[in-house]
Parts: sequence; C-alpha cells; structure tokens
Amino acid sequence: MRRRASGSAGGLSGCVQPGPTGKLTQAARVLYEPGPSEAELAAFGLTKADIPDVEFEVWPDIWPAFLLFEAMSTQWRVGMGGPIGLDYTAIPAIAQLLGMKKTDTTKAFQDIRVMEAEAMLVMSESK
Repeated sequence: MRRRASGSAGGLSGCVQPGPTGKLTQAARVLYEPGPSEAELAAFGLTKADIPDVEFEVWPDIWPAFLLFEAMSTQWRVGMGGPIGLDYTAIPAIAQLLGMKKTDTTKAFQDIRVMEAEAMLVMSESK
C-alpha cells in the first residue's frame, strides 16, 4: 500500500511505504498496559504475586527500535490531559548511549512513532 506524504521537500513529493505494524503495537502494549489492579485481583482471591510475568518475544527486525523506545520511557512530554508524545530531542543522545549508529537511529524513528502512538492509546485507555 502506498500513500502520499502530506509534505514535500523542495517541490518533490514524498512517498511512504507502511509495513505491518502488529509487532510494534504489541511491543508497546506489553510495555504500557497496566494489568489488573489489586482490587480486581482481590475479587478473585488473587494477588499480583499470583500472576505470572508476561513474556513477549521481540522480533530481531524491530529490536533496535524496541530498545530505543524502551530507553525513551522517561522522555514523555506531558500536558494537563496526560502524555502528549515523546521528546524527540532526546532520541540522538539516548541512541548514542545505546551504541546505535546514526543510520540505525534513522531507520528506527518510524517504528518508534508507531509504538509511541500505541503507548499513548494504551495510557488513555487506562484512565
């Protein structure tokens, strides 16, 4: 599926080639879904200790983006209504700390934006 990008650079129109996002959105959900509350568990006679840890396999092709997104978890911009997005100005410094090459960071950026959107959706659902 091809769609035209809304902007253009120097009179040249861009083209975006989106791929499947399921792996990315699932990874973001695993990181940001709160799980059941103590009260919800208590209704069934359970505690958080009774619930096994969630295991999620991150595919190798999204591993760099996942690492960078997870490391960015303290870089949310927050407004009065909650998170409004990641602070993109922190990406180069965090990527450098992770030892990522500039080209890998550039490739990971679109994946980070997909995970960011899903994380914001998850956080808004848990309000």
